[in-house]
Amino acid sequence: LEHLTRLAKEQGIVTTIDNSWATPVFQKPISHGVDLVLHSASKYLSGHSDTVAGVVAGSAAHIKHINEQTYSQLGGKLSPFEGWLLLRGLRTLPLRLPHHMKSGLTLAERLKAHGKVERVNHPAYSNHPGKKTLAGYAGLFSFEVTEDVDIPAFVDALKYFRIGVSWGGHESLVVPAKASLEQTPGINSMARFGVSPRTIRFNVGLENVEDLWADIAQAFDKSKK
Repeated sequence: LEHLTRLAKEQGIVTTIDNSWATPVFQKPISHGVDLVLHSASKYLSGHSDTVAGVVAGSAAHIKHINEQTYSQLGGKLSPFEGWLLLRGLRTLPLRLPHHMKSGLTLAERLKAHGKVERVNHPAYSNHPGKKTLAGYAGLFSFEVTEDVDIPAFVDALKYFRIGVSWGGHESLVVPAKASLEQTPGINSMARFGVSPRTIRFNVGLENVEDLWADIAQAFDKSKK
């Protein structure tokens, strides 16, 4: 982040970053030179999948510019009750994120050793230099299964993991890339990034990790072609 923000400042460019996945618990982009930090507050900040909201944070000058140039044209969506829900979520955020991280890493390690899994896509296994700004990892990651796994059968067999495209809430969710690739006609973002149709994404929630692993194991057993 420091490298990119330094280059941007040399050119007079305002930088923004989506910090929804890391949250302020695991990454503080403004301390690394980013001008504006964005959050899909419906996810980890809320933590309960019961509100739709967004957050932008930055200097007083940048926020003043947004208020004068954008807010007056587009307005604001947040209601008082949703604001209260976000304040509730922020109170537990520092307690929830380490749990999401620990359970996510446990499942990722076990999936990495599973015979039906070809690859686990988790930043813990990346050597990218950008990781140095992260103090931890959230519970969102994906993995790619072997050809002999019936993906619809695997997803349908899961009991603790509900089917859902969002993430960041207390409930564990699953979404197969195959569904995302096929739901929009033509080339969508999943296809443009070359996401394999054998990919399955997990949002690891706050349930007991052994219950989640047992659920995964029985789903693999029921998904043999």
